[in-house]
Amino acid sequence: VQLQASGGGLAQPGGSLRLSCAASGRINSINVMAWYRQAPGKQREWVANINSGGSTNYADSVKGRFTISRDNAKNTVYLAMNSLKPEDTAAYYCSINLKEYDSVHYVTQWGQGTQVTVSS
Repeated sequence: VQLQASGGGLAQPGGSLRLSCAASGRINSINVMAWYRQAPGKQREWVANINSGGSTNYADSVKGRFTISRDNAKNTVYLAMNSLKPEDTAAYYCSINLKEYDSVHYVTQWGQGTQVTVSS
């Protein structure tokens, strides 16, 4: 299984970006999909998650500005980021809890980080 994240880049304060993370391989089922971020010199922090039923949760720091969504047919999770602030600058990582064919256990796979920089 591979996770490919994309969509990072440079945005001005108040601007928007949309991240994507697609999982590929012998995937039988996907449970929770999530985004985390890690700023330089800081620990990785949880940003948002979405379960298989579509229920979402957000960190207080992004609530009302970020929207997580998923496309089950494409095994893809998205993060729409609006009203970006300089403090949103970080490497963003997707996390997908999934089960492969011929496996009875769910495991959590991580994508490579995609850099988001918010600066004027």
